[in-house]
Amino acid sequence: MSQANAFVVQLPDDERPTKWYNIQADLPEPLPPPKDPATGPSRIKALPDLLVGECLRQENSTQRWIDIPPEIQDLYRQAGRPRPLIRARRLEDRLGTPAHLYYKTEFYSPTGSHKVNTALAQAWYAKQEGYERLTTETGAGQWGTALAYAASLAGLETTIFWVRAVHDWKTQRRQFMRLYGATVHASPSPETATGRALLEKDPHHPGSLGIAVSEGLEDAGRDEEAIYCLGSVLNHVLLHQTVIGLETQRQFEQIGEYPDLMVSSLGGGSNFGGFTLPFFADALRGKEIRFLAAQSAAAPNLQGEYRYDFADHAELTPMLKMYTLGHRAEMKPVRGDGLRYHGCSPILSLLRHRGLIDTIAYPTDERHVFERARMFVQAEGFLPAPESAYSIACAMDEALKAKESGERSVIAFNVSGHGFMDMEGYADVLGL
Repeated sequence: MSQANAFVVQLPDDERPTKWYNIQADLPEPLPPPKDPATGPSRIKALPDLLVGECLRQENSTQRWIDIPPEIQDLYRQAGRPRPLIRARRLEDRLGTPAHLYYKTEFYSPTGSHKVNTALAQAWYAKQEGYERLTTETGAGQWGTALAYAASLAGLETTIFWVRAVHDWKTQRRQFMRLYGATVHASPSPETATGRALLEKDPHHPGSLGIAVSEGLEDAGRDEEAIYCLGSVLNHVLLHQTVIGLETQRQFEQIGEYPDLMVSSLGGGSNFGGFTLPFFADALRGKEIRFLAAQSAAAPNLQGEYRYDFADHAELTPMLKMYTLGHRAEMKPVRGDGLRYHGCSPILSLLRHRGLIDTIAYPTDERHVFERARMFVQAEGFLPAPESAYSIACAMDEALKAKESGERSVIAFNVSGHGFMDMEGYADVLGL
């Protein structure tokens, strides 16, 4: 079989990325800077006490390429990078589509998702800067697991505030985080003032990512030995995730193809951004390529307003220019709860505002998404995380449109995580 007809496209180790790509050097206009609200203390001045120093420097950098330290490159190798790109030939056959479908296998990681790409970097930098404990939030649980894993390798403690609606049904993932040594709290929790205030009003509050972010920030702010790490949204997080897209670019070069459409699920933006941003560099130079974000109707943030808003419920963060539903919006919990966040990455929001990103929001009953995932599992064999099922469903829907039109397009999508600890969600939606 020629490389052009390969099922699995491997990237040799000597071709793996050694630099992260920073799209801030190539954006069509400067990224609107964070700003403080009209009243209250400066959130911007507080950032050096809340975020890892090197990550904050990367957050504001406009340097196109940022070196990946050799120690982090070694951690990436240990975590299984580079990861394969797979041609979904069996799925193509079952759909009867002329489109070529390719998926990136971010589920091949120690914790089962793409989140390790930034977790390893943030934990390593935190260790170098002398911190002893990391605090964070998590929605679906993939980020919390990834940071617990990265912290365990670095010899750091971890405290995780996990959205209650998911914490209470993902028992095995909660145990997995604790196996790495993490302390895990259902959010809102009695551990913080933010959590206590919400629990007083509603002892069964389902929580949200915005609330969990507030709790992680509050916890870090009261401990000089602790520092907060964020799993999505911010510029440095998307920067670290560009290893996904950079590998994918080189893999397409190997087989002599190029995607006409790139699809991925989007909550805060790290998965979608990491996969697509290196290709946006091509698009901004005139290459024809379409980008489509698959979202939940529970939190279709890219269909919200483009304005300044807080990234957390308690208004501890600076205000970011982004597409937002409102930082205190009430959003229905779903099985793909990692997509239930009120705002989108400022970088992706700017690209959306410039008309470079399309979006689709799937119904909150998730039936269509999980039916598509079932077909993917039966054709390709890999069980995706509920969030990744949105990416798969969207790519399949687009492939069926190509079938109707007869268009021979190339569709690339990212399977950001596995669903081995999410079967209760599948069983609930599909009646298994």
